[in-house]
Amino acid sequence: MSEKPSSRWVRFWGESGGLSVIIICSLLMVPLALFTSGALRIIFSLAFILFFPGYTLITALFPAKGRLEGVERLALSFGLSLAVVPLIGLILNFTPWGIRFVPILLSLLVFILIMCTVALYRRSRLLPQERFTVNFAAPLASFALDWAGKKIWDRVLVVILLAAIAATIGTVVYAVGTPRASEKFTEFYILGPGGKATSYPRQMILGTSANVIAGVVNHEGENITYRIEIDMNGQPVGQIDNIALADEGKWEQPVGINATVVGANQSVEFILFRGANATSYRNLHLWLDVTEH
Repeated sequence: MSEKPSSRWVRFWGESGGLSVIIICSLLMVPLALFTSGALRIIFSLAFILFFPGYTLITALFPAKGRLEGVERLALSFGLSLAVVPLIGLILNFTPWGIRFVPILLSLLVFILIMCTVALYRRSRLLPQERFTVNFAAPLASFALDWAGKKIWDRVLVVILLAAIAATIGTVVYAVGTPRASEKFTEFYILGPGGKATSYPRQMILGTSANVIAGVVNHEGENITYRIEIDMNGQPVGQIDNIALADEGKWEQPVGINATVVGANQSVEFILFRGANATSYRNLHLWLDVTEH
């Protein structure tokens, strides 16, 4: 009598320790994350971040049954995921890709697929009766039997770990589902002539001029008109008016500095004003040595 397709699929899932379905779900996560939104994406994302990395790592390390039972594997899968994901983010921080959505998504996918490959290879070297399998026939009975055989302190530790995992998942769900007001601020910066935060003018000859690049970026959530005043040794030497920027608007242009007084460590101050406010909003300084020759 041939085996029903549904029974064959359940047996395949169990014999692979759930790795086959994790591979499929992880591959589906990429188009879901990139092209969709809503509840389905959130559910897959939570499993992709909080369960899959740890479970595949545990299965790769302990492919045989007996070393870890179902409860320990479940708890450690969540716990290790909470350790692996930040570690991957830390590694990405030192790469040219940085901690951004797509690099994190692809890095987690690669990690999960590598762990699945290692786990399946190690499982293939074990006898069928030695391999850890997911018991779908009687999951509750298996869990109850496993729980009954534990010592009291093992039960307490498992409960504490599961409570911590539940609290973490709840926090993530709340953070995802609760819109947060973005921080309001204005970027104000001075760059060297090459457009980088280097090669600022440090020494000038009397009567000459030099350029720096001043920039303003509006993250205030509303349209704002700025102005910039330039002081040298406390005396006004220039002003830029009517820098009108919409929210997320950017203004950047060269600003000239004239050497009019001989002296060392002369202060060139760039003062940003927001709207009609007479109080300065941001201040930046450069220090110059001006000589006669």
